[in-house]
Amino acid sequence: MGVLVSLFKQRGFIIFLNLSFLSVAACAFFAIRFHPPESYFHVLNKSSRRIHGSPQDDCRSFLGLTDFEAKCSVLKSSNPCNTQGYIDYLYIFYCQYGSFSILGYTLLFLWLLVLFYLLGNTASEYFCSSLESLSKVLNLSPTIAGVTLLSLGNGAPDVFASLVAFMGDGTSDIGLNTVLGGASFVTCVVVGIISILLRRRRIKVNRSGFIRDVLFFLLVLLSVFFILLHGHINLWGAIGFSSMYIVYVLAVYVSHAQWLSFRSDICEPLLKEPPKDEFEGVNESRYNDDNDDDNDDVRIDVYDLCFCPRLSPSCLVFLRILEIPLYLPRRLTIPAIAEENWSRPYAVASVILAPLLLSVLWAFHHQTDATQSNLIICVVALLLGISFGIVAFATTENSTPPKKCLFPWLAAGFTMSLTWSYILAQELVGLLVSLGYIMNISPSILGLTFLAWGNSLGDLVANVTMALNGGQRGAQIAISGCYAGPIFNTLFGLGMSLVGASWKKYPQSIAIPPDPYVMETLGLLVGGLLWALVALPRREMRLDAVLGGGLLAIYLTSLLLRLLQAFASSH
Repeated sequence: MGVLVSLFKQRGFIIFLNLSFLSVAACAFFAIRFHPPESYFHVLNKSSRRIHGSPQDDCRSFLGLTDFEAKCSVLKSSNPCNTQGYIDYLYIFYCQYGSFSILGYTLLFLWLLVLFYLLGNTASEYFCSSLESLSKVLNLSPTIAGVTLLSLGNGAPDVFASLVAFMGDGTSDIGLNTVLGGASFVTCVVVGIISILLRRRRIKVNRSGFIRDVLFFLLVLLSVFFILLHGHINLWGAIGFSSMYIVYVLAVYVSHAQWLSFRSDICEPLLKEPPKDEFEGVNESRYNDDNDDDNDDVRIDVYDLCFCPRLSPSCLVFLRILEIPLYLPRRLTIPAIAEENWSRPYAVASVILAPLLLSVLWAFHHQTDATQSNLIICVVALLLGISFGIVAFATTENSTPPKKCLFPWLAAGFTMSLTWSYILAQELVGLLVSLGYIMNISPSILGLTFLAWGNSLGDLVANVTMALNGGQRGAQIAISGCYAGPIFNTLFGLGMSLVGASWKKYPQSIAIPPDPYVMETLGLLVGGLLWALVALPRREMRLDAVLGGGLLAIYLTSLLLRLLQAFASSH
């Protein structure tokens, strides 16, 4: 009964989110209808087209304005503050709801809730499914899957955000703080939550792999410390720093090959069904078919309490309609061939619309190019999608998903799940940055908190879901990903950002501005790694509450410092 109640509460929550989305859309429609902007393109993010002056000076001058009408006047020409995402939330807040700020805050926070759900649901429903299937097709071990596919998927938003920040003018501190803040969140909060949730299952992680990952990450952070201490880095130094990730992947491969020689049973399925006794405290009826009749009665009672009486056909249709707004766009653009979710019409539609979505995204990021060129690209993408759709229709059946040539389907599903994660993460980050500007929070603290949380939400949901649903091997993948992901983000994301920025200044070095917040975060991050390095081996490599509680305490200490600093900076 507990499982069923939880399920229906989840469905009710999804309906609430869809209603929130519809409310936000309705309010936005009426606001634009009765208070139309001078151009509908004003609601799109224009932060790349700035007014004269440096970005920091422009943004500081904008934030110094006290009247919402004055801020709206500035925003009508361009957004002087560096906000990511596709919607100009500053324009919407100050120009559409300036005289009704409470309504503006309410809508922005409702939309924030919707974005958090969408990003998490995309990771759990689409990304993790693609990851598991790709791991099986490629015969990847849990450790290799954790340091490659999981790191790549979870790190895409962080890498993009870091590249944009470092390649922009005066925003490198945001990128640096975001990378380190995200690493601190993942290695402390995500590992801590996984350890606490799995404390009763007595799951062990691989000792050599864990120690290798933590020690290598400490070496990476030591390199970052010396870069910050020196204050400058040239192109060759940036290339050397980012190349450390190749060394890490080789180290993982070699250690895995050595371990493989001693383990002949490594070729078991990646995420095999965990034994029944691993789930202590879970309702026994999930594993016992003798209780089916009782479960049917419970199911009826729960529906009667939570939804329409007797679940009439019209009620079911109404509930399905409420779930459509947040479900349909992703379902129509992410190819999915899982047995439980197979639908031939959706599969054909997704391979047709996926290239079109990619072309629209490309056109948005190249707004300064000729409109005709963007239109041609979209038409070519549509024709390509129609060709894929014809092939998909001819090679699939209505009853079962395809059994052969799975890799193209899985690669497309993985790519589109990453694309949606990228879209949602950037929109979430853009909204968080805008809320920070509206509430007068410093950019450095934004990077360490809001941006880090937004970029790391995918890691939280994907790794926790993998750990809870994958048994012993799922927990190993999740823990490997919790350290391999930040290593990837730091070496590849931050490293390539440094390479790009130093390439623009070559042969000169680029300056790394001093920031006390970065050093504090670096110290607390090292403290969390050292705690895990000491606590886990002493607990016989079992994930438990001691490890998790210590990591969460370290992060809460860091968060308390950030809150005090944010309070001091706003007064």
